[in-house]
Amino acid sequence: MTGGLKDGETEEEFLHSPFIRKQGNIYKPNNKAMENDSLNEKTFDDVHTKEIDLVNRDPKHINDDVVKVDFEDVIAEPAGTYSFDGVWKASFTTFTVTKYWCYRLLTALVGIPLALIWGIFFAILSFVHIWAVVPCLKSYLIEIHCLSRTYAICVHTFCDPLYEAMGKCLSSIRIRMTKEV
Repeated sequence: MTGGLKDGETEEEFLHSPFIRKQGNIYKPNNKAMENDSLNEKTFDDVHTKEIDLVNRDPKHINDDVVKVDFEDVIAEPAGTYSFDGVWKASFTTFTVTKYWCYRLLTALVGIPLALIWGIFFAILSFVHIWAVVPCLKSYLIEIHCLSRTYAICVHTFCDPLYEAMGKCLSSIRIRMTKEV
């Protein structure tokens, strides 16, 4: 375990020894050859410690169908019936700021508890799917396979000869249609 070459070992075996590596620490490579090798290895990222994107908060676009309501979508003045410019600007600012802060307040008060509830719900759903639904389906498929084999044997034993006989009896029937004018 000292890292030296033993009788019969080659330099190649020594390079891949789990005890001492020529390239350095396996967790902190100090040369390019080791770094390139580590790029080819599969890495497993912990889902719980990954960084979240604070700029693009809907990267999978799951809320594209949600109504995105702006001031112009709700309040509009047709030509000829304009209010004072100051009232229009104040209405725009009031609508936008109220919508912004109400959403922030609601997410601050209700967002964390709802995240907890949805986390529990999806954990239960995953648990039930993994430990109940899939095993039940596999069990059903195994049991139905046995029944399907039994059914196939019955059909081949009883129905096939009957239908073959009927087919041979009725195969000599010829129908000819003529059109009389």
